[in-house]
Amino acid sequence: MNNAIQEFARTQLKEMLGKCTEAQQILFKRMYSHNNLSLDIGEVVDNMPEEKLDWAMQQCQRTLKNNAESEGL
Repeated sequence: MNNAIQEFARTQLKEMLGKCTEAQQILFKRMYSHNNLSLDIGEVVDNMPEEKLDWAMQQCQRTLKNNAESEGL
């Protein structure tokens, strides 16, 4: 993956995760940093292998969509 695209994906993930609940962020940490749950969510994203970025973005997009639907937005 191109470095510019990779950085864009990581930035977008951090922004999306900032809109998630604490419980959702903890779940994300459990999926992508199960060996070190004490890391900041931004560090988890920074440490993710590039091949997992696309799937993680899809998961976050669905989560935010579901959150908005649950709130009636």
